[in-house]
Amino acid sequence: MLGAEGANVSENIHHVFVFAKQHGADFFTADGKPDFTNPKVVEAVKQYVDLMAKDKVIPTGDAEYAQNQSVSDFAKGKQAMLLWQSAAANLKSQGMSEDAYGIAPVPVRSGTPGTGAQTNSMVAGINMAVFKNSHNLDGATKFVKFMTSDDEQKILNKAYTSIPPVKGAQADAAFNSPSNAVLKTTLGTSAAALPQVASESQFETAVGTAVKDLFADAAAGRAVTTDSVKAKLEKAQQQMPAA
Repeated sequence: MLGAEGANVSENIHHVFVFAKQHGADFFTADGKPDFTNPKVVEAVKQYVDLMAKDKVIPTGDAEYAQNQSVSDFAKGKQAMLLWQSAAANLKSQGMSEDAYGIAPVPVRSGTPGTGAQTNSMVAGINMAVFKNSHNLDGATKFVKFMTSDDEQKILNKAYTSIPPVKGAQADAAFNSPSNAVLKTTLGTSAAALPQVASESQFETAVGTAVKDLFADAAAGRAVTTDSVKAKLEKAQQQMPAA
């Protein structure tokens, strides 16, 4: 069985975003307008929810997971696979050693939608910015330089078992384990950035909640159809702020 966080809005949006890219779709038009009911977007969202509704790969109980319970299930041997970003620190805290599991990129289905760019992950992290009207522009700029320095990046990313965005820091031995090699290659070759739009936060909440509701339908035995998926995405699109 495959562990997933069906009620976790952020996890939902990350996965359906990747599936949409595999279908050659975007959630926004080129001019930044929501396009959630695009047929390919609908197909992608349905494909993800169908892992529970149709394929029975994700347990129905995972529809209620929103607090990393799927990670715990995997660590305890209750589920065979886990769809996640970087779970090493979480798994270690639950007593699972690194040699007890392996990491592989998310596969891209053969046939339709085809190989294409084979997007199988999204680029994420903590963003930093300095406002041009900051009262201490020089100090703020120096702080950003400090936080993105090789030494500080090594400290931060070792603590969070994540991959430094600064390539110089990636040379540290701590980031060259076999598992991290998979993550680095994936981020560097087959990951895509989430939509660069002003309403990105609202997009994550609206669509992530739609997927949450669809998982709830699947868990309750209600049919998940193209029409029902489109209806949920239409409702999500209506919640977006006016341009």
